[in-house]
Amino acid sequence: MAGLELLSDQGYRLDGRKATELRKVQARMGVFAQADGSAYLEQGNTRALAVVYGPHEMRGSRSRTLHDRAAINCQYSMATFSTAERKRRPHGDRKSTEMSLHLKQTFEAAIMTQLYPRSQIDIYVKILQSDGGNYSVCVNAATLAVIDAGIPMRDYVCACSVGFVDETPLADLCYAEESVSSLSVALLPRGGQIALLQMDARLHQDHLEALMEAAMTACKGVSKVLDEVVRQHLQEAAVLNVY
Repeated sequence: MAGLELLSDQGYRLDGRKATELRKVQARMGVFAQADGSAYLEQGNTRALAVVYGPHEMRGSRSRTLHDRAAINCQYSMATFSTAERKRRPHGDRKSTEMSLHLKQTFEAAIMTQLYPRSQIDIYVKILQSDGGNYSVCVNAATLAVIDAGIPMRDYVCACSVGFVDETPLADLCYAEESVSSLSVALLPRGGQIALLQMDARLHQDHLEALMEAAMTACKGVSKVLDEVVRQHLQEAAVLNVY
């Protein structure tokens, strides 16, 4: 897809956003009563449900037990109806396995696992509707679910994808924009620590600094939105407890 189609001469993108403007984020916490923590998040037209169980005793092989910290288990999946192409996506396919590993690495950097030695924390994330930025939306939904479960984190871990068109960094890519050279960043915004950096294509090193700056700014923007969601959830919970 040509760059001119993705960014107009006036600086607007296909969906009317400015280059660094995030998609609208809406989220709810505590949506699945049977889990220890859960959250539903919409970022533009991409929608995800995250569910957290634990910390609990290690299940399965005891050889996986970590004596100084909790083991993080992440599973990523896509609903059959999440894209226009209706096909079954079995658990364990290459893309799902890769995404599960990225989520595991991200949350190992964010969760204070040393507080729960010899235990396990399970994070399940399902994409209900896909329109780009699946990894980022999963991270942001799972962050809220982990907080809902009461599991301590070093900071919110927030993710966003960025791409480069006509010498201009674009933040929070939708599906149509993912054809450009892009990267996804998961950030602990308070300390500026990068939990994960993923590149899907080659990128000229001259563009890397500008893209990283745009990604970190976008992640900090997402962090503010997630913080508002958490505060709103706590206010609602406080009101319910009063009554």
